[in-house]
Parts: sequence; structure tokens; C-alpha cells
Amino acid sequence: MSQSDIHPSAVIEPGAKIGAGCSIGPFCHIGPEVVLGDGCVLYSHVVIKGDTVIGPDGTIFSFACVGEIPQDLKFQGEKTRLEIGARARIREHVTINTGTSGGGALTKVGDDCLLMAGCHVAHDVMIGDRVIIVNNAALAGHAIIEDDVIIGGLSGVHQFVRIGRGAIIGAVTMVTNDVIPYGLVQAPRGVLDGLNLVGLKRRGVGRSDITALRAAFQMLAQGEGTFQERARRMGAESDSEYVARIVEFVTAASDRSFLTPGQG
Repeated sequence: MSQSDIHPSAVIEPGAKIGAGCSIGPFCHIGPEVVLGDGCVLYSHVVIKGDTVIGPDGTIFSFACVGEIPQDLKFQGEKTRLEIGARARIREHVTINTGTSGGGALTKVGDDCLLMAGCHVAHDVMIGDRVIIVNNAALAGHAIIEDDVIIGGLSGVHQFVRIGRGAIIGAVTMVTNDVIPYGLVQAPRGVLDGLNLVGLKRRGVGRSDITALRAAFQMLAQGEGTFQERARRMGAESDSEYVARIVEFVTAASDRSFLTPGQG
């Protein structure tokens, strides 16, 4: 195992665990409970604090602050945690806070995520794999972002909102309600405006599944009954695993209502 390259001006507090082959640049500060996986690269002036675990081969750019305490007045210094998966790309001035006791005491970011410059991830947020959060977007506390989501620049996600797998949020959008998997949300107050067809095609989703998703979306938009009733009915009429994911998402318990097609 190769030794890590640590700049002389970096502060690594006693107790911190630094993996093999890491590169830690000038004026970084690593707290005593931090675990840094093998092969991580930290550019200058990175701060990592708290009970924070970062997976292997991550890259953190200058002036990011990772693992600081929550911006929540209810926080009283209790033991909470931050976990970040493998191959994270965390750009300049990103802030990611640990959890709170009222939210499970854990903030979590999955594998292969890209957080562009200026993003904020608040306490108790759960982010899946391969998520992209574009410049200056902010996720409020307790939000859940499933796999393969893209959140456009300057967007905001309200606390407790869930964004389903494969959805895309356009730039400068405020998302105050849950977003179905593969949904396309845009406009300043977050209108569910269709499906993320570009993302589905890029991931190699077959034509039959895309056709099934189009039909399901139309049923959600124009069918009879409540939103949940329409979702259950479309699940009964389709054998697509992608439609099944929407049904499961819609029928799960949630603290927020749903964005329905055309709703701002």
C-alpha cells in the first residue's frame, strides 16, 4: 500500500484515519473522527470535520466544508454522522452537514456522485448513487434523492421532499412536493412537465418500457380518482418494472404531497 502525500501545512488531528495513497493539499484541516478512504485527493483549504466517512477515490476541491454540524437550532451537540460513498466529486465551496437525532442522526451520499460548486446538502439528507447536483443548488433537511437524479443549478429542494429515481429538475426550480421516478420538473415553482426521456434513453432503457412510462404518465395526468388510485390502477395494467417503481414510490408513506402533471 502506498503512503499518502500530505502537505506540511495540512492539519490532521490525532485519531483521524487516512487511507493509503491519499493526497492532501496545503491548509486542509481533517478532524479527529474522520475516516478518509484510499486514494482520495483533497486540494487546498478543504475542511472535513465530525464523524465523517468518505469512501475511496473521492476528490474534494478547494474550500469545501464537509461534516460540519447541522444548521438546525434544535441541534444540541448530539452524536451524528456523515457517510459519503466511493468516487465522490465534491467541487469548490460545497457544504455537507451531519445528521440530527430527530432525523436518524445520519446524512448520506451514495457512490459516484458529483456535487458542483456551491451546493449545499443539509442534515439528514439521503442521496443515492450517480446523482448530479449542479452549481448552487440546495437540499433542505431530510430530503431523499434517489439514484440517477439530476438537480439543475440554483434549484432548491424543500425539507422532507422525495425525488424519485431517474428524475431531472430543471435549473432555477423550487421543488416543494415529491417528484415521481423519471419525472421532469421545471419552472420556478416546480411543475411536473413530463418524463426525463433523455435520461432514460442515455441509460439504455428499451422502447417498450419508455412506451409504458408514457402511457402511465398520461394516466397519472388525466385518469379518474386520486393520484394514488391512478397510480395503483396503472400498476395493475402494466408489467414494466419502471412503471412498478413509480407505483411503489407514489404509494409509499411521505411527509409531502406529490407534484402532479401541470401542478405548480
